[in-house]
Amino acid sequence: MEDVGGDAMETYTTYEDYLDSQITDTDMFYLESEDLARQLVELGYRGSGDTLKREEFEARKKAIRERSMQKTNVPKQLSSAGKNLTDSPVLLALANREELVRNGKLTTIIFIRDKNSKGQEVSGYIDYALRLKTENFEPYFEGRKQLMPKPSDLSYYNWETQTSTSNSTPNFQVIADNETGLLFKNKRDRKVINVDPNANPGDNSTRTEIKTSEYLQVVIYDHMTRRKS
Repeated sequence: MEDVGGDAMETYTTYEDYLDSQITDTDMFYLESEDLARQLVELGYRGSGDTLKREEFEARKKAIRERSMQKTNVPKQLSSAGKNLTDSPVLLALANREELVRNGKLTTIIFIRDKNSKGQEVSGYIDYALRLKTENFEPYFEGRKQLMPKPSDLSYYNWETQTSTSNSTPNFQVIADNETGLLFKNKRDRKVINVDPNANPGDNSTRTEIKTSEYLQVVIYDHMTRRKS
């Protein structure tokens, strides 16, 4: 039987393409019929003489597709995996949450207040899940890049220029309430997270202030999501 490797099999979309690959210009000159040429190849009178039958070809194609699906479904390695984070309370806290946030069991808002590269004090609320999805976090966990709020995050404020932005994300809706201040509504279970340090953060939510010298202030709000029945 002809040994057709996986790479070669992937080049053939159909069984007919596979048969055609073994038909020569000389075959077509004498036979003058593509269907007849294919039949001769299938019967073993052309090509290598050990041609795969249609059922064998389809079985191999199916096996290749299944292997490809298995590779696709392999969980992505965590960005924090194998990193030494003992000197960074902030990165350690984020690493401890990474897997739960990636698989959707936990939503996390990171509040950071610090000075930017221009020496200006900025603060903001970051949707951790969205950042994980849209950024490569390895440089952060390797200490080569510092996580900072951006104008594209849930909320951002530059205390010197008084630039202020807010953006809802796939996970949270921003609610600017005149009485209670800034609120974030989880889009999955509709629960509201209150980031006022003097208020209860809300149902299924916790507030954790990280003691660190890396930033002026870091607070993490965790929300365990519950789907509506």
